[in-house]
Amino acid sequence: MSRILSIDYGFKRTGIAVTDELQIIASGLTTIPSTTTIAFLKDYFSKETVSKVLIGEPKQMDGTPSESTAVIEKFVSDFKIAFPEMPIDRVDERFTSKMDLQKMIDSGLKKKQRQNKGLIDEIAATILLQDYLIRKMI
Repeated sequence: MSRILSIDYGFKRTGIAVTDELQIIASGLTTIPSTTTIAFLKDYFSKETVSKVLIGEPKQMDGTPSESTAVIEKFVSDFKIAFPEMPIDRVDERFTSKMDLQKMIDSGLKKKQRQNKGLIDEIAATILLQDYLIRKMI
């Protein structure tokens, strides 16, 4: 089988997570500067087989677009140009920030570690992916 990759794209940083080849376990892969995302993905796709990419879709609590929607839509457009054959699923990311913090607390990370924004972005991508895998099994 192939992997599923999840992207939590942001203004400055992008968190990336990926499944194992059996698409059972989601693991954080890395956090990179957002300006390097397409180049990073070109390199990653040349080494690994990926069947689908999930991209977080930011929304306000009432379901309206958030202030980062325009930036992410631009990234999605660039992604489709760079990888026209790659299937994309958009994933609601409204509750990932609260889940990120709770996951970090539950895993025993100290307060200083929980302030690492790069780690937060990677965890957000992992939560998006894990949630997707759970919904896929139901």
